[in-house]
Amino acid sequence: MAEHATPTLAQWAGGPEAFRRLTKLFYEKVPLDPLLGPVFAGMDRHHSEHVAAFITEVFGGGPNYTGVGGSHAGMIARHLGRHLTQTQRKRWIDLFLETADEAGLPDDPEFRAALVGYLEWGTRIAVLNSQDGASAPPPGAPMPVWGWGPPGGPYQG
Repeated sequence: MAEHATPTLAQWAGGPEAFRRLTKLFYEKVPLDPLLGPVFAGMDRHHSEHVAAFITEVFGGGPNYTGVGGSHAGMIARHLGRHLTQTQRKRWIDLFLETADEAGLPDDPEFRAALVGYLEWGTRIAVLNSQDGASAPPPGAPMPVWGWGPPGGPYQG
């Protein structure tokens, strides 16, 4: 009997197109949200594409972000000095998960647990790095790699 490789989270979700669809829908809603709109005022028109590439890569979909010059350090640096709040962080997650449903991302418990785990981790890192005293990370900071979970825990980078 042939053994089948476990798909990455990116493959399970539907590949880069699934994340582009998700982030496009999400960032269409953000400017209208009273808590998030001000945070993203003046957002670059390609922001949703950058975030989609970042998430695709983190979820094992290949160098979609770093392959075009992006880096984890660069993503973290985008949050410096923004003074994000826990209320904004929680709203970002809620809206993102609502949009994941609308975008047709898988709703099986294993995928959603991994997605929520990453969102909790990533948004908490963003809040920490947005406060006074946070400094830019070293340029060589590795990209996180998020997987299905143990063994070894979800964060592999």
